[in-house]
Amino acid sequence: MTKQEMFERLSAILQETFDTEASKITPEARLYEDLDIDSIDAVDLIVKLKPIAGKRLHPDAFKAVRTLQDVVDALYELMQEKSAA
Repeated sequence: MTKQEMFERLSAILQETFDTEASKITPEARLYEDLDIDSIDAVDLIVKLKPIAGKRLHPDAFKAVRTLQDVVDALYELMQEKSAA
């Protein structure tokens, strides 16, 4: 899966689960400040991302995540580790 495909899936999750307006969903959008994703929502988001990654996601992997692009990069990195293993 490419980063663009991941971003599109993430966008769909945000729209469906958190009722986020599509116009707000950009790679530079900050989770808390721009999208109102708080810590509880972030946990829900990680649960929704698990099927994409195909493995359990540890919240620690997402501690430094601030923007949607950060989420895509972290998820992509985890998927690369899985395929390398």
